[in-house]
Amino acid sequence: MEMQREVSLAYLTIPGIEALDQIKLAAEAGYDAVSLRTIPMGQPGEPQNDLVHDQELFLKIRQALKETGLKLLDIELVRVREDLPTDYRAAFEKGAELGATNVLSSDWSQDESFAVDAYGKICEQAREFNLTVNLEYPASSTIHNLAGVAALQEKVKAPNLKLFLDMLYVFWAKDTPEAIKALDPDRFGLIHLCDCPKDHYLVDRTETMRARREYPGQGAIPLVPILKALPKHPCSIELPNTEDIARYGALGHAKRCLENARKILNEVDA
Repeated sequence: MEMQREVSLAYLTIPGIEALDQIKLAAEAGYDAVSLRTIPMGQPGEPQNDLVHDQELFLKIRQALKETGLKLLDIELVRVREDLPTDYRAAFEKGAELGATNVLSSDWSQDESFAVDAYGKICEQAREFNLTVNLEYPASSTIHNLAGVAALQEKVKAPNLKLFLDMLYVFWAKDTPEAIKALDPDRFGLIHLCDCPKDHYLVDRTETMRARREYPGQGAIPLVPILKALPKHPCSIELPNTEDIARYGALGHAKRCLENARKILNEVDA
C-alpha cells in the first residue's frame, strides 16, 4: 500500500502562534510535519523566531521536534527585494540543523536582473545545507503567475530552485492543469494547500489571503485536477480563517484543515 502524502502545518494557518505551540498543536492534530517561520519578517504581532541569535529557542524547538516525532518540512520566508538581505547562510544553517529540507521564497523586487542575481546567490547558499528553495507567486508580489516564476527559474538556472504552487494563487492567476503539465515535473517543489471561499469575488483579496481561506474541497478551486497535474510532493496547509479559528479553536481548526486536506489528497492519489 502506498504511503499517505506528507502534510505539514504552516505558520499562517494559526497566525501569531509561537513556534513551540505550533509544533505541539500540529502533533496533537495528527500532522506529519511543521513549516516554521524562522526567518523573521519584522511583522507586528508576529513571533520573531531568530534562531541565529536565540540559542535557547533553537534548542527548545529541536527538543519539541524530537519529542513529537514531527519533521520540519520547510522554513520561511526569504523575500527577494532591493532593500532586504541576500545572505541567509546563518538562517539556512539553523534550519538544516533542525532537519529542514526546504525554504520558502517569493520575489518582491522591481528589477529582474537583481532578482536573477539574488536568487543565484540564495540558491548557492541553500545548496551548502542541502536545502531546496521553493519560489512562490503571491497575488500581491512582483510575479503573480506560473509563467512568470517559470521564466525566472529558467534565468536563474539553479538546480535547487523549484516552483512552489499555492492553490489560492494558482486559482487567481487562472493557471490551468494543462499549463502545469506543459512544464517538466522536476521543476516543481512543495505545495500550499487551501481553498478559496465561493463568494471570493465579493471580498478583498488581501482579506481572503490573510483571514478567509477555506477548507480544501469546501470552496471554489477545482483542486483535484490541479493537484493531479502536479508531482505527488508534500503539502503544507496554509489556511488562515479568523472566523473558523474563533469557532473551533486553534486545535479544532488545524484538525479540520487536515481532515479536509486528506479527503482531497486521497482522491488525487488514489
